[in-house]
Amino acid sequence: METRRQRYSEVTRQALVEVAERLFTAHGYSATSLDAIAAGADVTKGALYHHFSGKQAVFEAAFERVQSRATTAIVDATSGHLDPWDQAQAGLRAFLAAVQEPGYRQVVVSDGPSVLGHERYREQEERSTYALVGEIVRSVLTDDDRDLDEPMLDTFTRIFFGAVSAAGGAVAVSDDPAAAALRVEAAIGVILAGLQRLIDEGAALTPGATS
Repeated sequence: METRRQRYSEVTRQALVEVAERLFTAHGYSATSLDAIAAGADVTKGALYHHFSGKQAVFEAAFERVQSRATTAIVDATSGHLDPWDQAQAGLRAFLAAVQEPGYRQVVVSDGPSVLGHERYREQEERSTYALVGEIVRSVLTDDDRDLDEPMLDTFTRIFFGAVSAAGGAVAVSDDPAAAALRVEAAIGVILAGLQRLIDEGAALTPGATS
């Protein structure tokens, strides 16, 4: 059973992460201090260090919070669609909306790679929003029990993962993210429509196979 001390500790941690996300979004990583985060959460710096080893650890928690919110939005957007193609389009649209959020643009796209490092950033990316989009595309390719072997499925997923990752980054740093998102949605929509047509026509999507 959770004790009062444990509940207080969790509330304190959540407050620190919320304040950190707000400050990182407004000022960026380098211009945000641990003193400011502690003061914003109305706790001592010692209390902050009770929960986090340092500034990067606080940032990572804020990063995960932003990513989790985006992932939830994508899941919610796709849950009302039974057709995999409709799911893919709804998921893409929700993803492009997420990357336009100020927190996502600053914390995930702008500061994420440099603060976390390429390898850690990619690990976070692969199990969050981009990975979720990849899973949606993968479900399209396996709809109706299509005969695609695992290596080919993995290849398609990685290609779309790379495309969506690059597109999401481009939208996030654009001077006009709404217009950029519309262009990306149209471009990827064309790609998905072409892929759907090939599948519907029975085209072979595995090397060496014939339709």
